[in-house]
Amino acid sequence: MAKILVIEDEADVRDSIVDILNAEDFIVDSAANGQDGLTLIAEFRPDLVLCDIMMPILDGYGVLEHLRRQEATKTLPFIFLTAKADKAEMRTGMNLGANDYLTKPFTHDDLLGMIRARLGVNQAIQEKTHEQLETLRSSISTALPRELSGPLQEVMRLSAALEAEAESLDPVEVASYAKAILHNAHQVALLNQNLMLVSKLQAIDIDSPVAKTFRQQTTAAAHGLIQAVATEIAANYLRDDDLQIRLEVCNLQMSETTLKKICEELIDNAFKFSWEGKSVNVMGSHQEDYYTLYIMDYGQGMTPEQIAHVGAYQQFSTGIEASGGVGLGLTIAQRLVALHGGEMLIESLPGQQTVVRLMLPLAP
Repeated sequence: MAKILVIEDEADVRDSIVDILNAEDFIVDSAANGQDGLTLIAEFRPDLVLCDIMMPILDGYGVLEHLRRQEATKTLPFIFLTAKADKAEMRTGMNLGANDYLTKPFTHDDLLGMIRARLGVNQAIQEKTHEQLETLRSSISTALPRELSGPLQEVMRLSAALEAEAESLDPVEVASYAKAILHNAHQVALLNQNLMLVSKLQAIDIDSPVAKTFRQQTTAAAHGLIQAVATEIAANYLRDDDLQIRLEVCNLQMSETTLKKICEELIDNAFKFSWEGKSVNVMGSHQEDYYTLYIMDYGQGMTPEQIAHVGAYQQFSTGIEASGGVGLGLTIAQRLVALHGGEMLIESLPGQQTVVRLMLPLAP
């Protein structure tokens, strides 16, 4: 049964709520002020908190603000109890992270209805999170080994061939083998780097000092960097003629390293998942305080479900390449753009076209 903590300085009201909840078989504890409430939350670990706003020592706003700063209680369901709930007061609470308001006096049914509704929402979120974690575990167990096996098998095959034929190979042929081995080893190293980068980016809060430091950096003549990245990737795929570029001049509010990483991941995907002979378009233009960058390809495309579940280890199988990738590039680009206050949107028609639209902040 769910555990509920009641924080209320009026003894009669507190005791009445506790009696109602006990009668419904909830596990209940209570506190007479916000400071005692915080101590009980750490010990009692409730599934939901009912908290008055106006209290001595520490009021309800102070309790909620403290809870939302802690990782363990950041999503703890929290309902304010208040004798009055004007719009300004409600807005203050909601901005701090309150889930709902219950205005005094309230009925037995009002109280139980709100608690059960809020617990139901939280249960649904937990179930969805569990489902996503199971999907993630399943994807990790299949997508990563598959992605790693290709280049590793090539390294083993080429190394074995080099060893067997070493005495008969001339220096040019040895160099060719070495270049192929190095290329496949680089693919493995890049995947490993992206795995570590995803973990790092997902741990950064958008309002953290680290994120704010990101947003203080700029790239002058960013259009030139975008063009250079796109040109290099097109050459790597031997598809120079497929690349179409039209970029307005821009200076962006992000570092060169960040912008390069975003463009590398998205433009490489555009070539990897599109048909040879079909164009890959990279276009950019100004729109108010943002630079809108479009990366468009004609190829495999994505389903609405795949777009909705863009994230680490999301598999994207394809008939174009033997290996379809694990979705790390999209996740990295999406997270980097978000940390800089931008936005990334994906529109796609399966089997036809994919358009990635980036809203990137312009440097002042």
